Amino acid sequence: MALGTVVSRATGLIRLVLQAAALGPALVATTYNTANTVPMSLYALLIGGALNAAFVPQLVRARLEHADGGRAHEQRLLTLVLCVLGVGTVAAVLSAPQIVSLYLPDSPADHAAFELTVVFARFLLPQIFFYGLSTVLGQLLNVREKFGAVTWTPVLNNVVLIALFGLFVGLLTVPRTVQDVTPAQVRLLGVGTTIGIALQAVALIPYLREAGFRWRLRFDWRGVGLRSSVSAARWTLLFVLANQAALMVVTHYANAADLVLPQAGVGSTAYSYVQTIWSLPQSIVTVSLVTALLPRLSRAGAERRVDDVREDLSRALRVTGVVIVPCAFFLLLFGPQITTLLFAHGPGGVDSTRPMGYMLQALALGLIPFSAQFLLLRGFYAFEDARTPFWMAVWIAVFNIALATGCHLLLPIRWAVTGMAAAYGLSYGLGLLITAQRLRSRLAGRLDGKRLSRTYGKLTAAAATAGLAGWAATRVLGAAASTPIWGPVGVLAAGGVVMGLFFVVLARVFRVGELQSLPGMRRLAG
Repeated sequence: MALGTVVSRATGLIRLVLQAAALGPALVATTYNTANTVPMSLYALLIGGALNAAFVPQLVRARLEHADGGRAHEQRLLTLVLCVLGVGTVAAVLSAPQIVSLYLPDSPADHAAFELTVVFARFLLPQIFFYGLSTVLGQLLNVREKFGAVTWTPVLNNVVLIALFGLFVGLLTVPRTVQDVTPAQVRLLGVGTTIGIALQAVALIPYLREAGFRWRLRFDWRGVGLRSSVSAARWTLLFVLANQAALMVVTHYANAADLVLPQAGVGSTAYSYVQTIWSLPQSIVTVSLVTALLPRLSRAGAERRVDDVREDLSRALRVTGVVIVPCAFFLLLFGPQITTLLFAHGPGGVDSTRPMGYMLQALALGLIPFSAQFLLLRGFYAFEDARTPFWMAVWIAVFNIALATGCHLLLPIRWAVTGMAAAYGLSYGLGLLITAQRLRSRLAGRLDGKRLSRTYGKLTAAAATAGLAGWAATRVLGAAASTPIWGPVGVLAAGGVVMGLFFVVLARVFRVGELQSLPGMRRLAG
């Protein structure tokens, strides 16, 4: 799973670099990226959040309790999900202008950007259906403990997009303003992006058939046990709604920065590029582990084995911290060099990457509470409690919206989104404190807090000290580090190697036993 996720994220990074080279980080890219954000947001609101968390325990329970091993329940659920997705996708395409207006303001001065975003959205909104199909098929594989295909099929999408943006850069004139974008370029980007998502979804079907699943349409939804799934989905829908409300507000503010400074790269697209880089450690380590761990947690929760749930969560937090904590400090110290290396090849050049570097540094340490929060919520889902995660999401969304609004109103426009990046991490830090307290009550008053605090304290001390050693090593490079492209390569290579070696040595000195557990994450989830 981790290998598939690494390949997926590596090809995704190549895609992101080519996308930045084709569109840059400024307003032109913001029209495409905003339209490309809308399908995922609407899919999550329609049903995605429920599929990702609430339905897995229900599917596991059906396989344990139903005489047919849950087969009929799965067929009904898949039919219901596809019906909801089909109706929702058609409605979204018809309402594209109204939906886009929530993310990007329409005014006489900025009408061209708004109209281009709407056109992109009409091509991209059909992705809603394929996002849902991919997720529900993936969850059916997950409950059968078949995890490989779900982690590898995103590579197909990335390959399509790599070819798409490579073709765009190689054969077409790169647009510098909204007015430069041609209808042919819109069709190429819109149709190509949607084909990639569709291919990712359809590719799962053979794997599911191989796992023994046979699907037929079943509309006998009443009185057959779907009520508990729908009830869990209701709270998960509200959870997603809270997250999407915060995302919508922040995107609106970030798009406003792009409209004021359309060539500066200080707004929405820059922030989205940075969040992709920032989330890589979380995606490779934490998400991979949770995908495998959730069925096990669900079984323990269904059987009310509280001690097993506590131990699994504690160990998962400690093992993933071995990667997450040093990665957070690496991003903090070397954010500008990372963004220069990856994104200095587009229309904006090196100058356009500086704001992204500062955003990455502002986000960096927030990776630690973000990853821990993601894991702890699975403790509630294991007991089929989707209500408490909703209230945790509300608190985080309130913190995030309040802090982002303050940044939007009080900071200079060039620095507003950088402030919002720091606010995002701080919001998850505050939310983590509330979540841990609530989960502690759920787990009979204990969360293994002393062992977790001790381990994370050691990891933080080791990562901070190793980071300073890595930063000092880069000073030795001197003038070589100032060259536009090879400078960042040298800084990241020297800093990364020195920091990595120091971290491993210090972690052993501090007796961080989880360092040896990292290669055995599959056994942890087994």
